[in-house]
Amino acid sequence: QVQLVESGGGLVQAGGSLRLSCAASGGTFSNYAMGWFRQAPGKEREFVGSISWDGGMKQYADFVKGRFTISRENAKNTMYLQMNSLKPEDTAVYYCAAGSSYRTSRYAYIYWGQGTQVAVSS
Repeated sequence: QVQLVESGGGLVQAGGSLRLSCAASGGTFSNYAMGWFRQAPGKEREFVGSISWDGGMKQYADFVKGRFTISRENAKNTMYLQMNSLKPEDTAVYYCAAGSSYRTSRYAYIYWGQGTQVAVSS
């Protein structure tokens, strides 16, 4: 059983930056592909980006390409989401997830964190 804890969310002005972290425990972190998803009020949870077990492969949703970067440090059991040039429409609860493949579908992920709130003011 893998436990995931997100941190780093907060309130930021449009154009600003935040770095989210996802700390894993209770399993072998390097065995898992990891993903970031987000959910805004009244909307479905959507894919943000994902990374393979070794960090060698990444995918991003079109709406974050060029602005967000995913990385991971297996030695620290941690994944990151660097978010730059934030927009008000990026406001959501951000979740990290662990699964067997770095796919875009939420159903490919087995373990989920509780989420961290990101709010971007205009």
